[in-house]
Amino acid sequence: MKIKMKDGSIREAGFDEELGRNAFRHTTAHILAQAVKRLYPTAKCAIGPSVADGFYYDFDFDFRFSEENFAEVEAEMKKIVKENFQLRHYTQDRGRAIQAMEEREEPYKIELLNELPEDEEISFYRQGEYLEMCAGPHVAYTSAVRAFKLLSVAGAYWRGDEKNKMLTRIYGTSFPNEELLEEYLNRLEEAKKRDHRKLGKELGLFALLEEGPGFPFFLPKGLILKNLLIDYWRKIHAREGYMEISTPVMLNRQLWETSGHWEHYMDKMYTTLIDGEDFAIKPMSCPGGMLVYKTEPRSYREFPMRISELGLIHRNEKSGTLHGLMRVRCCTQDDAHIFMRTEQIQDEIKGIVRLIDEVYSTFGFKYHVELSTRPENSIGSDEDWKMATDSLTNALEDLKLQYIINEGDGAFYGPKIDFHLEDSIGRTWQCGTIQLDFQLPQRFEAEYIGEDGNKHRPIMIHRVVFGSIERFMGILIEHFAGKFPLWLSPVQVKILPISDKFIGYVKEIQSHLQKEGLRCEIDGRSEKIGFKIRTAQLEKVPYMLIAGEKEVKAGSVSVRRRDGGDLGSMTIDSLLEALHKEGIREQ
Repeated sequence: MKIKMKDGSIREAGFDEELGRNAFRHTTAHILAQAVKRLYPTAKCAIGPSVADGFYYDFDFDFRFSEENFAEVEAEMKKIVKENFQLRHYTQDRGRAIQAMEEREEPYKIELLNELPEDEEISFYRQGEYLEMCAGPHVAYTSAVRAFKLLSVAGAYWRGDEKNKMLTRIYGTSFPNEELLEEYLNRLEEAKKRDHRKLGKELGLFALLEEGPGFPFFLPKGLILKNLLIDYWRKIHAREGYMEISTPVMLNRQLWETSGHWEHYMDKMYTTLIDGEDFAIKPMSCPGGMLVYKTEPRSYREFPMRISELGLIHRNEKSGTLHGLMRVRCCTQDDAHIFMRTEQIQDEIKGIVRLIDEVYSTFGFKYHVELSTRPENSIGSDEDWKMATDSLTNALEDLKLQYIINEGDGAFYGPKIDFHLEDSIGRTWQCGTIQLDFQLPQRFEAEYIGEDGNKHRPIMIHRVVFGSIERFMGILIEHFAGKFPLWLSPVQVKILPISDKFIGYVKEIQSHLQKEGLRCEIDGRSEKIGFKIRTAQLEKVPYMLIAGEKEVKAGSVSVRRRDGGDLGSMTIDSLLEALHKEGIREQ
């Protein structure tokens, strides 16, 4: 595709390239806006960027726009594509740009223009009668956009500020052909079926209640799943030499000023007064970890010092961003902070990468790795940044791990490695992170006694594996569509008596299985066996054991698998042997 850039140049880029994909979808957003203005001339345009998997445009309507309007908007968009408008780029000075937007009665564009320097040259793209203030890039002609679909409508505050007017945000997606579009829409349908909010409710895992928006309630089965993840996490961290700590949920203002959060993160923090002093609920565990480090003098002999924490953190997320377990106001972050000397960095990074690989492999995830380098607003010396970046790069190279470089996307205090896992329907989720930090040890004046008997500043690594327990649970629910492997299933076995007279027999079976460490339930309702089987299948229980007259006489059970159907009659001992082979707990 020919891509028209802000400077007027033309570049070639395919849809499989980020530049081509973004230009294609950005153009589709313009086509949407042009269609809306044709159909509803009084609508006011705000902004319309490309985003992951699609685009959106924000409008101010003088009526209630809904998905019922999609058909006529899409029809008008198709006309614009057929008209094959060239996207013509030009620039104007700010004064003439404001005049152009005033003539079109576009107050949101005028507001943006008024904030720009007076001598700023403003970039415009025109397609037919439609004029858009925009830096691009775009495809050269509207006819390139052959397949598109409007997906949903949502409310969005102008400029993301709750004090501003609520606008109507129209989401959509587009592709070079219908086949790719259809494939994507099928994936969306599958994703809807797997929505962790829907499955979480159906499977009795967690509740999202209006009394605590962004604060999930974990129900008994959900807490089993959460604790299984925590138990697994604790086991592998103990094996790797991590010392687990727990730091307070609330700490005073002085600490957060020292860490820099009071100045740079205040809008995300919950604060209160205690004895006339400002306190904040922790949005992250790092500062508390620094205080633990400083509780006693440290020596180089203790390094690398690996400290882990399942820290309960709270962040004041905006209500419109909340999303089930994926975006919450309270979560358990699987933090770890490693203190070390410079020469130990590379080996520690390699050890963390191996640990993350083991964890993701356990759950059946593929993943890719991204290395983010020094941003423009960084702090620290060139020497420190080079050493840190080289350490991360060399570790990845030694492990023969392929990675993508994100230039300038590191944290302000150090470079980082991000792990993006891929779920069963091809979606990616950023979870694991390894970040090098020179600044926090400096802010807290952390020290250790070196081999030379002098005081030195340690290097610190921040890292998470899950990201947060809650979010990882949400990912797992959607990855497995609620059909967890045996070891991770809140209920592993459901025992179904054919009638009430067999309750005594199935209770004996339950007791036997529980002694072997299995999580099992009895469905003792006075319902037909077919109904009980269907219920257990809806609950996605891995195994169902049916017991009636024949089974009691034989000292056996009839076994059914969640997906494999009828496995026939088994003794309890042979059943246990099969379940242990499959793995009733993570090894």
